[in-house]
Amino acid sequence: MGRAPGLSVRLKLTLSYAGFLMLAGVLLIAAVGLFLLRNGELARNEAGAVQATPGTTFVKGFAPTAAGAMAFLLVFGLLGGWVLAGRMLAPLNRITDATRTATTGSLSHRIRLPGRKDEFRELADAFDTMLARLEAHVAEQRRFAANASHELRTPLAISKSLLDVARTDPHRDTGELIDRLRTVNTRAIDLTEALLLVSRAEQRSFTRERVDLSLLAEEATETLLPLAERHGVTLETRGDITPTTGSQALLLQLTTNLVHNAIVHNLPDRGTVRVTTRARPGSALLTVENTGEQLAPELIPTLTEPFRRGTERVHTDHAGVGLGLAIVKTITQAHDGTLTLTPRPEGGMHISVELPSTPPAQHKGPGQT
Repeated sequence: MGRAPGLSVRLKLTLSYAGFLMLAGVLLIAAVGLFLLRNGELARNEAGAVQATPGTTFVKGFAPTAAGAMAFLLVFGLLGGWVLAGRMLAPLNRITDATRTATTGSLSHRIRLPGRKDEFRELADAFDTMLARLEAHVAEQRRFAANASHELRTPLAISKSLLDVARTDPHRDTGELIDRLRTVNTRAIDLTEALLLVSRAEQRSFTRERVDLSLLAEEATETLLPLAERHGVTLETRGDITPTTGSQALLLQLTTNLVHNAIVHNLPDRGTVRVTTRARPGSALLTVENTGEQLAPELIPTLTEPFRRGTERVHTDHAGVGLGLAIVKTITQAHDGTLTLTPRPEGGMHISVELPSTPPAQHKGPGQT
């Protein structure tokens, strides 16, 4: 954005310091002069003759001294103001340099302004925090883009191979090729939709409305009940009305992903999934707990990274696209919530999502709006 050149802040502060100092000097000298004029002693002889008038004494004796003092104050105010303004604005110059460095794409630079807490240091600390979060976000986005490219390249490469086989071997069973091509294409579509869902949640481009997490938990478990029956997993759902505010579609996707993940990664033929909702003072809590294999504590933080599937990056009939918990994390953050993953000592995992609660609707009396 182009702007017309103007005076620097340092020069403005210098002129302001000098101006206030001159004003204070004028007022002080005027007060002293007024005092001398009112209380000056007149030298009179015994006959009452006036040797000198107060005005003459003031002009000849005090005025030159006052003028010299004002000249000194002007020079002192300009020089002192310039030095003081430079020292005061030095932290701002460091912040400006860091901002210019960040605009070039280098986000690793930090201001780290020394000294005790004041307005400039609060600004510098806030800027350092912003740079750290921005750097982590950009790194995560780059890693996500690289993983997404890799994941999308796989089904596209398989589709190309299948089409090459169909073209070079016209006598091959086309039904089998079509079925495999359909499976690969479905997986690519699911991955693309998941990527769009992540992008939508990150941009917070959704309308907030009142949502009951208990109803979403019931809907998710009913939808996934056939999958649970195929895996021999028992679903348990309980909880009272748990109001919050957000996107019903995104929060339903969050709940469905959690329940789906708990069913798939469970004990074969004898697993259990417990879905609980609970209203707390100021928050709404959704927990999903499942049985399963014991998980190493160091593995837990990596499960919310994109395209991570348990301990390995594997593709099975129910492995999904590797974005289940990553989507949960993104939706939780978009709703200003907290996602917590905890391994159970006996195996499996305990996942909780805590969201800001919705205050109960107040009934308004007649005539109230």
